[in-house]
Amino acid sequence: MTGIWSEAAQWLSDSSALKALAPTGRLRVGVAVGKARSAVWTCRDAAGRPQGVTVDIARRMAEMAELPLDLVEHDSSGAIIAAAASGTWDVAFAPVDDERRAVVDFGAAHYLGESVHLLPEGSAIRALADVNRAGVRIVGVENTATLRSARRTAPLATASGAATLDEALSLFRSGEADTLALGRESLMSLLPALPGARLLDEPFHFAATAVAAPKGRGAAIEIASALIEDMKADGVLRSSFDRWGMAEAAVAPAGARG
Repeated sequence: MTGIWSEAAQWLSDSSALKALAPTGRLRVGVAVGKARSAVWTCRDAAGRPQGVTVDIARRMAEMAELPLDLVEHDSSGAIIAAAASGTWDVAFAPVDDERRAVVDFGAAHYLGESVHLLPEGSAIRALADVNRAGVRIVGVENTATLRSARRTAPLATASGAATLDEALSLFRSGEADTLALGRESLMSLLPALPGARLLDEPFHFAATAVAAPKGRGAAIEIASALIEDMKADGVLRSSFDRWGMAEAAVAPAGARG
């Protein structure tokens, strides 16, 4: 074995490292479940099970480490980070920002993405500057990097945080919000169900989505990062992106970290 895989193999051959990754003997991975699929969000299949890119990564990690897998479901990446100190998950995936770095440690990034505004049919908003006006109502998911950035970039607007993506989407559908702030891929997956809606193409937020572990779990971050780098190298991530409707999204470059 050579290259990135040799680093992953070294970690996997170390029983103490595996214990650091999965102290309970099971790999517990935090995943965000909602209505829009992206590099961080998953959706439920007909049987109610989460499916998506991060689930694919979690399954491959567990397979390579020869560990049983538990998916720990949350309503958003913000909820995942909020649970970091609870001891309920070992690793997770979330968009990176400074507030989150105070709570978790980030490792390898699997995606470099951007967030934009979704506009309803007939919206007068034509440019990003139009969003930053008094009276404009933005909705997003509370405690997410995207909503924090929406508030920073449009201080004159009113930005409201919903507890879940379902709630945010409901507010947008009912006309109680003028924009829905979310990652581009997530919004693109929602467009077919929102006739007349369109994306404001100019992004207001850029962020890596990376593997995370609670503070003090350095070995867990390094082994998880090595496994993700192997998935980049062997095409697993590219295949996962393509399978879940993200053919135009770019896998983060080798070595990119949160």
